[in-house]
Amino acid sequence: MSHGSPANHTTALEPGVRYICGRCTNCCRWPGDVRLEEDEIPRIAEFLGMDVAEFIDRHTRLRTNRRGLSLLEKENHECVMLEGNACRIHPVKPAQCAGFPNTWNFPGWRNVCEAFPVAVPVTDPGK
Repeated sequence: MSHGSPANHTTALEPGVRYICGRCTNCCRWPGDVRLEEDEIPRIAEFLGMDVAEFIDRHTRLRTNRRGLSLLEKENHECVMLEGNACRIHPVKPAQCAGFPNTWNFPGWRNVCEAFPVAVPVTDPGK
């Protein structure tokens, strides 16, 4: 069993289960970094019709660990890209967002996330 993310060793990911997002947007309302990888920034900026510098100035901040950029949060902890119950950048959203809760999650995620589990075959890496 693997863990929720490098910084989250208390929540385990379940082998044989994949969660399908119900687009409840509850993960978009959780406080914390929404990590942006370098290759994601130009794609998101272009999608928003901005140049990279403008996107960085208007919508990002330094990550908590100071090792890259994160999307800004609103005062209520919602992601700056959340409008009502929709993501402004859904077609080009960061990998962190696309991977939730299957490749990472946070303690207590099941209490807020409405994704539904689907059984998937577990492969034996030794074969």
